[in-house]
Amino acid sequence: MTATVAPKGKGLIRSLNRRGTRTEKVLPVAAKHPANDPTMCERCGAVFTRKTWRQGRKVDEALLARAAWAVCPACEQIQSGEYFGRVVIRGAYAAANRAAIRRRIANVASRARFTQPERRVVSAEDDANVLEVLTTSQKLAHRITHELKKAFAGRASYKWSDRDGALYATWQRDDVPVAEGTARRK
Repeated sequence: MTATVAPKGKGLIRSLNRRGTRTEKVLPVAAKHPANDPTMCERCGAVFTRKTWRQGRKVDEALLARAAWAVCPACEQIQSGEYFGRVVIRGAYAAANRAAIRRRIANVASRARFTQPERRVVSAEDDANVLEVLTTSQKLAHRITHELKKAFAGRASYKWSDRDGALYATWQRDDVPVAEGTARRK
């Protein structure tokens, strides 16, 4: 007596392979949602409605009357110093153009904060020739590193942590800045 085995397609075989997958796809900070809708942040003024935090929403008296007040996850992270993205900026070019690099980081962070207020810079500290930027999300750290590479050239590298999903990114440019009016070296 022979048993018949149903043929398995590649899709079914791949769907049964769960090695290397995580069950908790959402970061713990992003999983915290307030009970009331709408909720307003006491510190930054972000509004939680329709399952998302938004910045710059027009607030009228009706919204204020029914809104609950709480502290948003990004403000909690900043207060506790918790971060999920770390960008290390080093090199001779970075040391010589510190102000331009800080302006670029501020522009990227303000653009991200407008669309997604949970993505913010926790801190930006200088140590001799190294600038270290900590962010509330790995996506913002990735975006900052990508924008630095796009604007100033240089090398970027990314390493994600298996433990908590945090991103460690580095941007480096070692050449000395050239005088204005001459060709830029990459």
